[in-house]
Amino acid sequence: MKGTTKLTGVIALSGALALAISGCASGTGDSGTDGGNEPQETKASDYNPQPRENLQEGGEVNFGINEVTPQMNAFNGNGSADTQRLASWYTPQVFLMDPDGTVSANPAYLDAWDISEKDGKTVVTMKVNEKATWNDGTPIDYTAFEATWKANSGTDEAYEANATDGYKEIESVTAGETDKDVIVTFKGEFAWPKMPFLTGIMHPAVNTPEIFNTAFIENPHPEWGAGPYKLTDYDVNGQSVTFEPNEKWWGNAPLLDKVTFTGLDASASINAFKNGEIDMVGTNTKDRLAQVADMEDVTTYRSQQTAKTIVILDGEKPQLSDPAVREAFFMAIDIDQQKQIAWNGLDYEEAPAGSLNLYDFQDGYKDSFAEAGLKFDVDAAKKLLDDAGWTEGEDGIREKDGEKLSIVFPVHSDDPTQEALAKALQQQQKAIGIDLTIEKRAPADFSTDFSTKNWDAFSLRFTDSDPFGPLWFCQLYCSDSGLNLSGTGTPEIDEKIADQVESQTTAEDWTAATMKLEPEIIKETWGVIPLYNGPSIFTVKDGLANLTPEPYVGLDLFGVTPVENVGWEK
Repeated sequence: MKGTTKLTGVIALSGALALAISGCASGTGDSGTDGGNEPQETKASDYNPQPRENLQEGGEVNFGINEVTPQMNAFNGNGSADTQRLASWYTPQVFLMDPDGTVSANPAYLDAWDISEKDGKTVVTMKVNEKATWNDGTPIDYTAFEATWKANSGTDEAYEANATDGYKEIESVTAGETDKDVIVTFKGEFAWPKMPFLTGIMHPAVNTPEIFNTAFIENPHPEWGAGPYKLTDYDVNGQSVTFEPNEKWWGNAPLLDKVTFTGLDASASINAFKNGEIDMVGTNTKDRLAQVADMEDVTTYRSQQTAKTIVILDGEKPQLSDPAVREAFFMAIDIDQQKQIAWNGLDYEEAPAGSLNLYDFQDGYKDSFAEAGLKFDVDAAKKLLDDAGWTEGEDGIREKDGEKLSIVFPVHSDDPTQEALAKALQQQQKAIGIDLTIEKRAPADFSTDFSTKNWDAFSLRFTDSDPFGPLWFCQLYCSDSGLNLSGTGTPEIDEKIADQVESQTTAEDWTAATMKLEPEIIKETWGVIPLYNGPSIFTVKDGLANLTPEPYVGLDLFGVTPVENVGWEK
């Protein structure tokens, strides 16, 4: 896994999905407004769930998306949340999940699923549906689970996996009485056995690092897919993907005749929605809500979602190599002001986003960043820079050894709220003598810029695909993490995570260990901080039901539902 770049779960800050979003497991959250009219309730989940009998057969849906990604292997480190969203429509959804994070086997793929302990080891057994077949005719059986495990286990570092968490704890994947019987044996008692394979499985033809890393670049390989829809058109240059019903599908018939995704920037997406070109658009700013306020036959859905807006600093850049400089940068950020700008006109409030592992509604949560000392304190930030040898020049910008303390901060959006947030951050850094240079870039360059570290500071959202946040602790803080590209991890931190966290055999003990260790790591690294979570607000054409069935998207908390059930009400 060395040198890989974890992008799955990462989403650009754009007008379509402008805010990081948080969730509440039960009850409702704070109020929002509809652009200046009556207060609107923000629910825990709000995605218009409807049984299939309430929906019509036929029709088309057009969705906007931040980016049609060049890397279409959702397990690869250069895939993003958008990659996973597209993959969900033409690759197996083996497991489903309720909004609260309850996992269940998808009966279209699995006839049976069981978790047990045998000889001190956790064992997961599955019975694959006899009809389950890949589009090229290959049976879906244990070989798919085996290929997925091998690519993501970290045993062969040539595989550029987006994360090895969970998979690295597996000892073997074998066949049972038949090839359709899958036996997954862990190395010992494993605290999170429901996590592996939760975001899908790979075709067994993806069995070498070269295929895994490069075969899906600008080539989605629809023949290696399976499910109710097949991918019929993919145009990365034109930023368009089309799905149509799959005649080889054995489950409930897909309700829609065609599903299209189009990559759109912030202003283009709102205009496309107003012109009837797409059927759903993010409206989670006052300006965007106002633009749809007078539209007829549309509904605005408001929910809380499991995501965070974060700021990352590249500790491998010379001017940011000193942890004290990074800490000063973070202490100069007025997070309350950032929230006010982001939520202007939404009348929304929330508790501080205090951990990268858990949300405040989850058991075991603590505010790790407050415990580590994160606070808005301009004077303390200035002192840190003074002590680090950075002195103010005549223009107020600090210098050291003839070099100015200048930091490049790209913005991949034309949304006015994102521009305002960036400019506010720029002024906050200027107050302590840091020159934050804002570079406006194309949304289509987001994933490439992030993965190649074409930045000094970077702000984005990352979302959680499941409720097992502590399981992903290494992904966040290990030295070879591709999600946290701050370059601030160390072998010593890796060892602590392995010894203190990953040695735990129950979810409760594992969670407690992460929350104890997280503040210690923050104090040592100062590589990334969360700013806020926030509401998820989408405006949708009336009658479109079972919204956001994919992981990482946004109106149903942790929910993952069958894509074949998305459709129009009768």
